[in-house]
Amino acid sequence: MLQLNYIRDNRNHVVERLAVKKFHHVELIDHIIALDETRRKVQNQSDSIAAEANSSAKKIGELMRQGNKEEAEQIKSQSATYKEQLRALGDELEKIEQELNEKLLQLPNLPAAEVPEGSSPEDNEVVLESGVVPSLPDDALPHWELAAKYDIIDLELGTKVTGSGFPIYKGKGARLQRGLINFFLDQAVNEGYAEVQVPVVVNEMSAYATGQLPDKEGQMYHVGNDDLYLIPTAEVPITNMYRDVIVAAERFPIKHCGYTPCFRREAGSYGAHVRGLNRLHQFDKVELVQIVHPDHSYKTLEDMSRYVQSLLQQLELPFRVLRLCGGDMSFTSAMTYDMETYSAAQKRWLEVSSVSNFENYQANRLKVRFKGEDGKTQLAHTLNGSALALPRIVATLLENNQTEKGIRIPDCLVPYVGFEYID
Repeated sequence: MLQLNYIRDNRNHVVERLAVKKFHHVELIDHIIALDETRRKVQNQSDSIAAEANSSAKKIGELMRQGNKEEAEQIKSQSATYKEQLRALGDELEKIEQELNEKLLQLPNLPAAEVPEGSSPEDNEVVLESGVVPSLPDDALPHWELAAKYDIIDLELGTKVTGSGFPIYKGKGARLQRGLINFFLDQAVNEGYAEVQVPVVVNEMSAYATGQLPDKEGQMYHVGNDDLYLIPTAEVPITNMYRDVIVAAERFPIKHCGYTPCFRREAGSYGAHVRGLNRLHQFDKVELVQIVHPDHSYKTLEDMSRYVQSLLQQLELPFRVLRLCGGDMSFTSAMTYDMETYSAAQKRWLEVSSVSNFENYQANRLKVRFKGEDGKTQLAHTLNGSALALPRIVATLLENNQTEKGIRIPDCLVPYVGFEYID
């Protein structure tokens, strides 16, 4: 959530930067500023009346001590109106603050200065390409056909048990999933991330705190009877571990990794581009979360991007790194790098990771703070990234490594899965 005082003091800059995200609701920004002005006027009025009430109370006490009960009773009867006025102003203030908070939740985060202009994925900036795209024979199979051929992933059985987008992994397919999860976790721990195991359902407050609500309400699975949400990513429970916490500055950077299944409704996703593992309603992912000092968040973003790249290099996958344009960024991000691997059988790039800096946007919702050297409380910066999401990694591993002997397993994974080929 953007800070109210920043919006008020930098109105034109806020309008200009939000336009990069294709957010053009200037009237909402002006309404927020007007509400804040009204709030401050009501607050000042309330403070003034409270001061008068306190002054009257002191005067009554003095008169009573002097034995002047008659005059004291007169002032006491007059001061009764103060309580009514303060109650009315308190109710008005509560109503204004509620509306103000609702309006603030509708504003996305400001994009960083480095974020390129653009409206769609075609406008994203390619900042790096690495690896060699494999040359496959004309009869190479896409991963969904390979999965059926080797009986390692059953999409139809998953549809029978649950519905479309909930695959069942079998045999070496299941072991590949487990091996990838353990590989990603071990690599993250070696990189200095503290592993946590977190719930896969969260309450409404947690979903609001990291920005999934109200922006992505339609994409989340809701458990109605308990008013809980299935997590779209481990970012939500991990970051919320620090909600309403004042962190000791010497703890920075706070680094966590965690594996969870993730759940996304992905309403309206149809067509060939979402076949097989390309887009699922349930998938596995290892997530990275960092909470850092504001001065270091963009260096941290670069470090996290390079770390994810190192995983793709170890998996021997060709990849590219994109800096997302304003129109393709998430609601909460200030800057995002997407990592894509090349699917040789489908002949297209597949997103496998997003690494984002939220600056203090999430922290303001979460109230994750620390005390600076001057002793003043400040908001921390939060970052997160996929390291990695499994479905499209599995898809590209299957497609890019298909041989006459079977599907070759990258050397780094062999100790984790216990075999060199899926055959």
